[in-house]
Amino acid sequence: MSGGVYGGDEVGALVFDIGSFSVRAGYAGEDCPKADFPTTVGLLAAEEGGGLELEGEKEKKGKIFHIDTNALHVPRDGAEVMSPLKNGMIEDWECFRAILDHTYSKHVKSEPNLHPVLMSEAPWNTRAKREKLTELMFEQYNIPAFFLCKTAVLTAFANGRSTGLVLDSGATHTTAIPVHDGYVLQQGIVKSPLAGDFISMQCRELFQEMAIDIIPPYMIAAKEPVREGAPPNWKKKEKLPQVSKSWHNYMCNEVIQDFQASVLQVSDSPYDEQVAAQMPTVHYEMPNGYNTDYGAERLRIPEGLFDPSNVKGLYGSVIVTGGNTLLQGFTDRLNRELSQKTPPGTFQQMWISKQEYEEGGKQCVERKCP
Repeated sequence: MSGGVYGGDEVGALVFDIGSFSVRAGYAGEDCPKADFPTTVGLLAAEEGGGLELEGEKEKKGKIFHIDTNALHVPRDGAEVMSPLKNGMIEDWECFRAILDHTYSKHVKSEPNLHPVLMSEAPWNTRAKREKLTELMFEQYNIPAFFLCKTAVLTAFANGRSTGLVLDSGATHTTAIPVHDGYVLQQGIVKSPLAGDFISMQCRELFQEMAIDIIPPYMIAAKEPVREGAPPNWKKKEKLPQVSKSWHNYMCNEVIQDFQASVLQVSDSPYDEQVAAQMPTVHYEMPNGYNTDYGAERLRIPEGLFDPSNVKGLYGSVIVTGGNTLLQGFTDRLNRELSQKTPPGTFQQMWISKQEYEEGGKQCVERKCP
């Protein structure tokens, strides 16, 4: 038995961070990823006879996957949208492989067998899925070394800590994950559905109350300037494809997510209607030209994230991550809330080598990747 470690630092390891919202991949040690595109992909049944694959298009077993922002945004007859992940874990392996193929060929632009791979995983990932992924990377992509690491551990290490509480608020859920000496304390994980998708739902309800139509850009041929609060004056594109409901909703969600990032703000203290009414308003224009100012509602919507029943424990070193934490004022408010409720290493080389995989099989991922 070799039991050896792999000198991955010398050969340019690749890091894959595939989340519920986006795929990020690049070389370890670099400031920015080579790839950053939606995890959601477009799906079409392939026509008989096939043909050349276009940019962002991968054909597998009678299915065409449209991957990356440009390919996904093209309206197509009957195209559905899907994600390879469910609850942060890989559910559709065919779609997952299409994403990996696209990342290697269009962004990394290098052969998989040249680079060790470090891949992030949800803290609650199952043993069966971990083993299947290990087998996939060694058998199908012939990589020289592999490591699976919990997202919370990677976040802690990236912030120069091996122990702390990682608060991850992304698209589908918010989790508080205790990390001790580089290991996740599984029994201490607290998970909540109050996250980015919850905020998007609140925004949809606001637009319904205000009788504001969400018209995604793909439908708009032209628009005229209108005064604040006036009905929009826009022209619909002619001969639009018969897009699926799932694809249309995805495009609408992108409009809502832009509204969230541009308008919403977390209050400095627990929400108070009178204080919120005195806060500066923010002007926002929808893609169809409708525009107005937003006041108290821009603070009221994110308040659900700070329901006291959802604030849980280990406060010594709290690290926040996930796109939803980019809401203005999120970390400032969190610091205040925690301070009122509480008293006053680097990554080691633990790669699974190709030799170890061949000797011990896929089961070695449980032993080598805690």
